[in-house]
Amino acid sequence: MKKTNYFINGLKTKNEKVILEIYRTIYPNVKRFVLQNSGQEPDAEDVFQKAIVQIMARVQVQNIEINATFDGYLFTACKNLWRRELNKSKRMVTIDQPIELNSDANDMATSVLEQERWEFFQEKLELISGNCKEILKRFFKKVAYKDIAVELDYNDENVVRQRVFKCKKKLIEMITKDSRFNQLKTL
Repeated sequence: MKKTNYFINGLKTKNEKVILEIYRTIYPNVKRFVLQNSGQEPDAEDVFQKAIVQIMARVQVQNIEINATFDGYLFTACKNLWRRELNKSKRMVTIDQPIELNSDANDMATSVLEQERWEFFQEKLELISGNCKEILKRFFKKVAYKDIAVELDYNDENVVRQRVFKCKKKLIEMITKDSRFNQLKTL
């Protein structure tokens, strides 16, 4: 946590030395991820830069609490941004009429909101029972039901389906009962 606070304070004060250290230590993993997921080096640079700017903007306006390592936090932000970029490119179509492009400010606001939603979801996921957490983590990683049954020692995949359904229902209840849900939903 000491290193996390070091990085957060460095971003808050815009300390060039700290920012360069962040680039040196974390960027290679982000670059590797983007290259392995249909991207090029300029894409990795863009995603990394956007994530840094997004986090810098957040630490200027609010105190963010990072429950994991800063490396993991930044890497997750980069992964989310890159996945959004990939989804955006899938939806691109050719049209004859001019379209209005999103501004960088809107794009950053959307990124910050997505990150806050992700953190909120992760917080709620950590609060459910250990068994549900293990099942849902595998489910969200798209592990097959039969593999989950083997890994977690269930009788068959039908039992796993039922547990996934019940655990998702419990998670949804926890999320929707939290007052922050409506704020994050409507922005």
